[in-house]
Amino acid sequence: MRKHILKKEYPLSAKSPKIVWEMISNAAGLQKWLADVVTENGDEWTFTWGHPWTERDTKVSKVLELEKYDHIKLKWDYQEDDPDAYWEMRIEQSELTGNLNLLITDYADAEDLEDLSGLWDANMERLHRVSGFLL
Repeated sequence: MRKHILKKEYPLSAKSPKIVWEMISNAAGLQKWLADVVTENGDEWTFTWGHPWTERDTKVSKVLELEKYDHIKLKWDYQEDDPDAYWEMRIEQSELTGNLNLLITDYADAEDLEDLSGLWDANMERLHRVSGFLL
């Protein structure tokens, strides 16, 4: 079954794409706000949520594109059957204001889009708490 696209835009208070890039482009940065444990093995990244003494959820994502200070595009291994499904974090600068925005693109089944949107909002709250990036 084809997935539906979710696009979210979050304004950032960070002035430099380099600072934001460090939080979205590697295991150490992502582990601060996106998952409890993130490990990199080449272009395969493993994300784990939960603690060893509780129920844990682990998912593997493959890096499809990585353009420094611009975007990272990944694909979950469980979505390999859908060629259009991926997730992406993109840093963009507003031509009008000069401010940075973090653009999120993700895919889910129609009935899961609202939950996915809430999950990204919660992730961005965590990013704000650890970095102060969001407005």
